[in-house]
Amino acid sequence: MTRRTDAKIAGFTFLFYIAAGISSLALAGRPHVTGVLSIFTSLSALVLGVTLYAITREVDPDLALLALTCRVIEAMPGEGAIFFAVGSTIFCWLFLRGRMIPVALAWLGVIASVLLVVILLLQRGGLFGGAGTWSSSVTWFVWLPMLVFEVTLALWLIIKGVAAPAARQSA
Repeated sequence: MTRRTDAKIAGFTFLFYIAAGISSLALAGRPHVTGVLSIFTSLSALVLGVTLYAITREVDPDLALLALTCRVIEAMPGEGAIFFAVGSTIFCWLFLRGRMIPVALAWLGVIASVLLVVILLLQRGGLFGGAGTWSSSVTWFVWLPMLVFEVTLALWLIIKGVAAPAARQSA
């Protein structure tokens, strides 16, 4: 596929992933529905991993592969949030390094992702905001920057796509 096609697919998949995730939270009392939505979010994570890898691999193939691997682990039931955050951090860094999206948007992604990694680890250790249930205002505060980034990025990818990666400097 072309970089433009990968960007459009990633953009639409981000929006679908967000909609399925929020719907799953809203319908938490209906296990059959949330089970289906869980499958959709897992498939979305895989599609995002592949398309974002395809877009960023020219910047750094090793880091892009690591980020893809995080998205694959995220798609499995269990402790996906931390792998989501780490994968997002890496992909955002690659977007920034390659100057493939606006610098301010890439920085928003890096900061939101790193913040999420740190807070999720602190929550895991019982040091910040407790268990991280979705009914908690702390959880929404923690995830809000990532939501803003992902919706903005999705729209950018759909409308503008991504630029070719900036040429790497030889050492």
